[in-house]
Amino acid sequence: MTYESPWMTDDLRHLREMTGTFLAKEAEPHHERWSEQHAVDREFWNKTGELGLLCISCPQEYGGGGGTFAHEAVVIEELARIVEDGFAYGVHSTIVAHYVNGYASHEQKQRWLPKLASGEYVGAIAMTEPGTGSDLQAIRTTARRDGDHYVINGAKTFISNGTHCDLLIIVARTGDAPGGKGLSLIVAETKDLAGFERGRVLSKIGQHSQDTRELAFTDMRVPVTNLIGTSEGLGFVQLMQQLPQERLAIAVGAVAAAERAVEVTIAYAKERTAFGKDLMSFQNTRFVLAECATETLALRTFVDHCIGEHVAGRLDAATASMAKYLATDKQCQIIDRCLQVFGGYGYMTEYPIARMYAGARVQKIYGGTNEIMKELISRSL
Repeated sequence: MTYESPWMTDDLRHLREMTGTFLAKEAEPHHERWSEQHAVDREFWNKTGELGLLCISCPQEYGGGGGTFAHEAVVIEELARIVEDGFAYGVHSTIVAHYVNGYASHEQKQRWLPKLASGEYVGAIAMTEPGTGSDLQAIRTTARRDGDHYVINGAKTFISNGTHCDLLIIVARTGDAPGGKGLSLIVAETKDLAGFERGRVLSKIGQHSQDTRELAFTDMRVPVTNLIGTSEGLGFVQLMQQLPQERLAIAVGAVAAAERAVEVTIAYAKERTAFGKDLMSFQNTRFVLAECATETLALRTFVDHCIGEHVAGRLDAATASMAKYLATDKQCQIIDRCLQVFGGYGYMTEYPIARMYAGARVQKIYGGTNEIMKELISRSL
């Protein structure tokens, strides 16, 4: 069965081939070591930037690739194919760079985007706090103006790229207005920044090669010129406008991971023998894989539809939430069923299916829990 996404072009096919070759050489052989050190090598970011994969959908004027979200999707898919879910490409390129590109001034874009595109800077965004979870309106980190600086105090947790980040977008409360009305986005360039502290590296069920940390700010001074947007208090609106792209990116990774799981399980079932026959000879195995392949293809067509809508500027928040919730739920279900075909070997981390299983679970949590996605969808009904 052959299927190609309707948004695919010759340019994107070339990008897929180039990205796959690069990752097979520069990432896949290092997965175990990266997992042990809880971070990809810092130099890998530079190599990815040199190839032109970082900020690939940002304007060329600011060092980006001048592409669309479809270019981002290809890179995300290729990372899923080699089961490298620790390289937080999506956080850097698909999320952080687009807050800068979408809301920063021309001068700010000139300062930051070329460094993000080259890999000189690694980007992260500090939203989640201990006790807030998906409730962004409950953020307590404060940024009080003192002359030409903001004095920032607070703590963040579950921050991807927390170890390597050179540019950090902080969601902070700049005013006394309740809920989301008092929130702003402020950029901190972290090198030698007094009051900035990288806390403990968090031990996770999966995605071990991702540098996920706690961060703390104690009287940390950041120039007021690092505010993103024309005025204070725009942060919540900015977050709501960008979250659909983040959620679609999660869905893209989810369906690609499900596809890869089905692919490796079919190959295993044809090679592995039991009771004198290969596993594919058993009707149960064939039916399980037939169901998984069918659900994955159906999911792929929906996510492809969303990609096409987003590239055309028509994707709404509710549909993006649908894609995120459905894709990640199905990712977990399909990978679980595929793992069962592997038997005991499916529980061994030397097999990619085990890493897929462990890495999939958080997909239903970050980017807004799937329960929050259903709430957002329901508001549009």
